[in-house]
Amino acid sequence: MRAMRKGIGVSPGVAVGTAYCIHEVFVRPQTRPLEAAEVAGELRRFEKAVKKSLADLRALAQKVASQVGKEPAAVFRAHQAILRDPAFTTKMRQAIETQRQPAEAALHDVLAEYTAIFDRTHDEYLKQRLADVRDVILRLSEHLSPMLANDPAADSDRLIVVAQELLPSQVVALGGKRLAGIVTQSGGATSHAAILARGQGIPAVSGVRDILRQVTNGDLVVVDGSSGYVVVNPDPETESAYRKLQREYFQLQDVLAENRDAPARLADGEAIELLANINGLTDAQAATAVGAAGVGLFRTEYLFLTHPDVPDEEEQLAAYREILATCPQRRITIRTLDLGGDKTIPYLGRQREANPFMGWRSIRLSFEHPEFFLTQVRAILRAGGEEHAEVRMLFPMITTLEEMRRVRSMVNRARKRLQAEGKPVGPVPLGLMVEVPAAAVCIDALLSVVDFVSIGSNDLVQYLMAADRDNPKVSHLCQPLSPAVLRVLRRVIESCHKAGKPVTLCGEMAGLPRAFALLVGMGLRSMSMSPALLPGIKELASHLTAEQTRKMLRRAMKLKTTEQVLTYLRDEVDRLAPNLKLLDSM
Repeated sequence: MRAMRKGIGVSPGVAVGTAYCIHEVFVRPQTRPLEAAEVAGELRRFEKAVKKSLADLRALAQKVASQVGKEPAAVFRAHQAILRDPAFTTKMRQAIETQRQPAEAALHDVLAEYTAIFDRTHDEYLKQRLADVRDVILRLSEHLSPMLANDPAADSDRLIVVAQELLPSQVVALGGKRLAGIVTQSGGATSHAAILARGQGIPAVSGVRDILRQVTNGDLVVVDGSSGYVVVNPDPETESAYRKLQREYFQLQDVLAENRDAPARLADGEAIELLANINGLTDAQAATAVGAAGVGLFRTEYLFLTHPDVPDEEEQLAAYREILATCPQRRITIRTLDLGGDKTIPYLGRQREANPFMGWRSIRLSFEHPEFFLTQVRAILRAGGEEHAEVRMLFPMITTLEEMRRVRSMVNRARKRLQAEGKPVGPVPLGLMVEVPAAAVCIDALLSVVDFVSIGSNDLVQYLMAADRDNPKVSHLCQPLSPAVLRVLRRVIESCHKAGKPVTLCGEMAGLPRAFALLVGMGLRSMSMSPALLPGIKELASHLTAEQTRKMLRRAMKLKTTEQVLTYLRDEVDRLAPNLKLLDSM
């Protein structure tokens, strides 16, 4: 039976393929009870997973202690204690032996029991320990059933991944698969899944509630990342219509690929700089393939989120060098760690916060662990010393002038130490990421202590609108083309130009056709976006003149609502570049 669901289109295009559902251990596995003869083997399988997990944790504790400190390493010793806890192991053994449960189902039930216990306590410390239990159970689960291992459903050449949300570790596991589309129950336009999808040109829809209850492995699924619709087991007529749209999308991509070596210019000949946002080496290669002028944002947190333990200075330097050698024109802006909120690593600690996106995260977390932060700074400075390299360092979530001064002081100290050690250091410019409204309001003061500015529209929009960008219930508020956002962006861009400081917008709005037109109208000439979106934006630019965009901006700034802005710009962009409709997911 056909089921059509509406979510948030987060990566444009249309895909038709075979569903593969990724369930964490938190979704109870639907498995049959064990036969009596299978119990002993299942116990051995569980014990083997425990041994492997303990070995992982011992290695982690040792490396974190040497690289970050003994206190952060304590979390992994606590995880070892949970694995050795007789209460935990006894519960698991009883579930397997007495209730004849497979180990995965037993893990689910044990976690549910612990969750109920922790929920009844009023002790905040104990409540926070639930996160440790979940980490341990996830580690065990991965050793018991590695994602996509030996699963025939994962062998389709047109795989539609359906998940609660894609975590960085899952993204790595999916690296060798041919992904046609992505559907997630949670998340929004700037979630891990959305960023992965746009970076690789994969149609994606997020915020589709309870979709995992409606899809099973092997189902035929349609993903329309432009409209936000997901269709499960479409009837022949619907399937045929979407396959036609899919062919048109592929044909458009092929046509746009031909402009790889063409200069990025407006219709009146004015040059614009189109850079790429990347998460790692694969994205850097994609940026070169589409003809990007360089990398405008390297999100280094993915290096840490997907690393088996903690990358030391030499490992980081090796990663930066490898990406630098691959990225276009050896030009790269490296952002220091932007962790916290929905991106955490256990060895930097976890705090139970009511509003984690506005709490202990990003540069604030880096200040809390100065030696850990300086290790990354040193690696970036050394990468800047590579021959024929243009490396810039960008700092996220700077809120005050004092913070930026502190950053500059720490970088200068690291630079002097490296020079004293005789290690090559490059002239790495230091930049501010404008994503906190306070920084946008006080941009004039901050410009005196930075070499360049990058506007992080993803966070700037959610903070201005007081709406979590990954919450589908308030996603309608997280609109980059809201009148309030447009006014703030215009002021920041004008201030940078007046001070003579280079400014780039590296948020996801740079790759949205309607948003791009207004940014050009504001005078912005440098934008960084997902590599897959760059050819379409280059094509759009060739249809626009600077004067046209200024007129569009003047008209848009007079409109009172986001809907009015969106409707006006949709009509204008469709009129100027009708062949690009499939690329717009706003």
